[in-house]
Amino acid sequence: MTERSGLSRRGLLGAAAGVTAATALTAATPAWGVDDLRPGAVNKPKLDRYDREIVSGLSSDRALQHLQVLSERIGPRIGGTASEKRAADYIAGQLDKFGYRTRLEPFPVADKFLAQITDVRGMLPDDICWQAGAAPGGKLDVTVEGPVRDAGPASAPVWPADVRGAIVIADDTAAARPAFVADAAARGAVGVILLPADQVYPRRASAFSPAGLTDAPIPVIGVAQVQKRLIREALAVVTSLPLKISTAAHRGLISNNVIGERRGKSGTNGPIVMVSGHYDSVIGAPGANDDGSGTVLTMELARVFSRIPTNATLRFALWGSEEQGLIGSRYHVAQLAQDQRDRYRAVFQNDMVATSWDPAVTYWLLSFTGLANAATDSVRGAGQRLGYDARLVGPVQRGASDHQSFQEVGIASANFSWRGEIAPSYLEPPYHSPEDTIAKNVSLERLQVSMELIGCAAYAVARQ
Repeated sequence: MTERSGLSRRGLLGAAAGVTAATALTAATPAWGVDDLRPGAVNKPKLDRYDREIVSGLSSDRALQHLQVLSERIGPRIGGTASEKRAADYIAGQLDKFGYRTRLEPFPVADKFLAQITDVRGMLPDDICWQAGAAPGGKLDVTVEGPVRDAGPASAPVWPADVRGAIVIADDTAAARPAFVADAAARGAVGVILLPADQVYPRRASAFSPAGLTDAPIPVIGVAQVQKRLIREALAVVTSLPLKISTAAHRGLISNNVIGERRGKSGTNGPIVMVSGHYDSVIGAPGANDDGSGTVLTMELARVFSRIPTNATLRFALWGSEEQGLIGSRYHVAQLAQDQRDRYRAVFQNDMVATSWDPAVTYWLLSFTGLANAATDSVRGAGQRLGYDARLVGPVQRGASDHQSFQEVGIASANFSWRGEIAPSYLEPPYHSPEDTIAKNVSLERLQVSMELIGCAAYAVARQ
């Protein structure tokens, strides 16, 4: 039963059932038994009966069905936009079905300016996202079409002879941006695509909404590094690359947290254990791993725990607008009175728990304070029982995900994530990019292991 208002979410309630498993994956569905050695584990598991109850019920196939809805059917879920709301309604509908008392928690967020690139002749790869950012100071809510012309660096453009009626691309610099756009418009260009500077591997630049423009008479958009590369590669081998770009302003936005609760045996004032992730994504990214993976982990654990009694009250939370600065989780924590904050035993935040990037062999326990707490301790214990202790590093001091919102007010919380060995900042190349797709950036094996670690840890705390 959902405490909410607004549009019906029925259109997506059955979507998971209609999604096939045809998507190409970088890892096969995990097939290990409860007592088998896990991939990458050092030791065979030594599970207690409570661990077995959790592990035997988890299914990465079920989680994958949710991920297909979120990252493929819905796609980028930009905070406060209609796509994020579709995702919130879908998640809430699933929690309803599992029997949780579910509510949407709305809060205001800033305007968004988005663009969509359409490949008129079908010459660009279609296995990545072609959403981009629109300049708020450019022409909005319009669609233009024309052949692409490359002017080189915006700071020192080499103008092609046939700019009129074309979409001009250029290597962007913020200082050169206003003059370049004005010159392009004066020469008759119908639109401008600004290309980001390449980042150092393994980073890749994300799509962006170009700032610093005022009343530009044509649409101006900012693309991601991979989109830049693919457009220029196409220009190198074809005589004409016609594109269509559409821009849209999204104003007066409301984002939502989605929270499902089941009261524990300890009653109204008993302890609380929370499992969470964020379901929004950045501009131009389908968000399969960041953080579709943490979202579907939370949803699959909610399904498994729906039939397991616990002493503590269980809350499963999916945060909106995390990518804009932890807005959703900070809003939620600000609404909690101190007596409510005191009830929390542990918050398990899951952010990027399924990347298929080979170097991401370390499972990081990330604490905003850098100190151990009930969340990190219980995951460490679960790792030992599952044979994964050697893969776990931490607690290490790091914020930048929703665990920070809870730790800032003294609630035991941590973020859990597969990342590179060098440091928790060593993230996979598809991070925040159009290539953050199921096929390019999701390992079902890592997702399954993450679900087992968090599920066993949360149960250990919740049954006390």
